[in-house]
Amino acid sequence: MKLDEIKDNEGAHKRRMRVGRGIGCSKGKTCGRGGKGQTARSGVRIKGFEGGQMPIHRRLPKRGFNQHKRVEYSVVNVGDLQKAIDAGFLDAAKPVNAEALVNAGLLRKNADNVKLLSKGVIKSKITIDVTRASKTAVEAVEKAGGKVTVAA
Repeated sequence: MKLDEIKDNEGAHKRRMRVGRGIGCSKGKTCGRGGKGQTARSGVRIKGFEGGQMPIHRRLPKRGFNQHKRVEYSVVNVGDLQKAIDAGFLDAAKPVNAEALVNAGLLRKNADNVKLLSKGVIKSKITIDVTRASKTAVEAVEKAGGKVTVAA
């Protein structure tokens, strides 16, 4: 395959409808907007208006709470660590921290807080540095002979 042979699938792009080009085409004169009035103009507000009745978006109660000090964690599973070690992306002999996980492709570059979870199986003896870890993940790593250091 060559770059000049690449093209879209048949029907992937549809040409836009040209409006306001005379009465000979189906979208001339009013351009498909019908007659006069509020709906023919831009910035129409009629859809939220219920004839003076309290609109539904104001009748229904607000739900939920957005915690402004919420801490986001990047999740790493012990099974993913084992896969990375088997593939050669992680060295089990060296301590594993956030930087090593980014280099291995398990985390994105801006991952500050890392949480270790226990999905999967780990067989390698590793020392891992994380912000948080679940009890079962710590047990799984220690059962394999490794060590988990959780930041205070």
